[in-house]
Order: sequence, then structure tokens, then C-alpha cells
Amino acid sequence: MTQRINPAPTLTLANGVEMPQLGLGTWPMNDAEAAVTVAAALDMGYRLIDTAENYENERGVGEGIRQSGVARADIFVTTKFNRKWHSVDGARAACEASLERLGLDYIDLLLVHWPNPDQGRYVEAFQGLVRLLEAGLVKSIGTSNFKPAHLQKLFDLGLVPHLNQIQLDPYHLRDDLVDIHRARGIVTGAWRPLGCGNAMLTDPVIAAVAERHGRTTAQVILRWLTQQGFVATPKSSNPTRMAQNLDIFGFTLSADEMALLGTLDRPDPEMFDADSFGH
Repeated sequence: MTQRINPAPTLTLANGVEMPQLGLGTWPMNDAEAAVTVAAALDMGYRLIDTAENYENERGVGEGIRQSGVARADIFVTTKFNRKWHSVDGARAACEASLERLGLDYIDLLLVHWPNPDQGRYVEAFQGLVRLLEAGLVKSIGTSNFKPAHLQKLFDLGLVPHLNQIQLDPYHLRDDLVDIHRARGIVTGAWRPLGCGNAMLTDPVIAAVAERHGRTTAQVILRWLTQQGFVATPKSSNPTRMAQNLDIFGFTLSADEMALLGTLDRPDPEMFDADSFGH
């Protein structure tokens, strides 16, 4: 029997759309795994599902949504498109292709997946998103992995994404971006919020906080993110961990604990640089 957890609270994007603060990430699931996991997640209480063209699992995500029996209006679907679609018309083509794969008639949040500044067309891609928003094919629009200089190109034209999804966790604080987001009313989304591998999940500082609360280190990290007003989309297909990841809103980290986790930032030479990496 599926363990049922209360859905995550929502926050309000700049255009008034309500978005759950905690969702299910689906990379690197294939279609078959995504279908099973998304259906189970929605049955458990998840209401935000995060996918992308590049994950090659949108068909599976759509199948999981249909299998779940949860009303479409109660589900928030985020997807993202690749560099080949970076133009006004390309954004429309990318959106229509994602809708076909998902089997949906609208997307809740559509993101430019990477800026790809070498190509130099991310502004046009975002202008295409604005048109999709006006056409009602998407409910909200945003960016992923945009650095301050990339965002500034949008701001210069009066364009502001509703959300910028970035790598963010206690080891990658990204304060420069977070400050810009807060100043501009942009919601911060955190991908790979639990880090890569087990380093953060076994960190002694985080483990000590988790022990005090009788929680897992993953739950403490996710609570640290959501208490700051961020959206987090951890990936798991393990039912126990999926339930734990969603069940984080029944405890609160103290100001001292929040500050303590904010001291763990460190250089990461292997971190993807959006000026040189993208798809």
C-alpha cells in the first residue's frame, strides 16, 4: 500500500500561478521507469513533476500522470527545451513537441534548459516563451542554469523569468544568483538538491542537525532549501526515500541551524559552467 503524504505547500510565482515547493525530479529515468515512478509519486502526494526534452522521458511522465488518476488541474508539470529550439518560432515548436510527448494540452512551467551563450539566441528563446504564455499553451515561463550576465540580457529588454532553476545546495550556495532572484521577484528552483553521490548525505555537520530532529540528512537539506523559499525537485524512485523527501514540512530548522548549513559552501571545479556547457 502506498504511503500517503500531505502535498507540499505552494508558493506564488510573479504572475500569480501557484507552484508546489517540493517535487519529483525524473532524470535519468527512462520512459518505463518514469511512468511507474510518477504514478506512484502522485498517488503518494507529490503534485510537482519535473522533466525535460533532454531527459527523453516525457512520454513516460505523461503516462504516469494518466495512470495516477489525479486530476490534471492538481498537477504542476515542468519541462525544458534544448538549444536547437532557441528562437521565437523554435520555442513554439519545442512546446508543441513536449505537449505531444506528454499527452497534455498545456505545460505549467516551461524553461529554457541552458543559455548556450556560444549560440547567442537565448533571448529569442525566452521571447518565444512570452508568446507561448500569451497563447495559453504554458502557465508560467522561466530559465534554467542562467547566470547573472544571461539574466541581465533579459532584464535589459524588460523580460523577467518567473523561475530560474539552478544547481543549489549547501555545498553550492549561489548567493549571487539568489540575491538577483529576490530583487527581481524570481523564484529559485534547485536541481540536484541532494548533491552528487553521498558526500552531503554523510556530511557530519548536516548529520548532527538531522539527529537532533530525528530526521534524515536528505530531509534536513530539503527543509533548508524550502525554508528559504526555494523549490526543490529531488530525484528518487525508491518509495521510502520518495516519501521521506516529501515529508519535510512537519519540522522547522532553527535560525542557527539554517545559518550553520549556510557555512558549508565550497569550490567545485567539476561544476557545470553555463558559459561553456549546455544542450
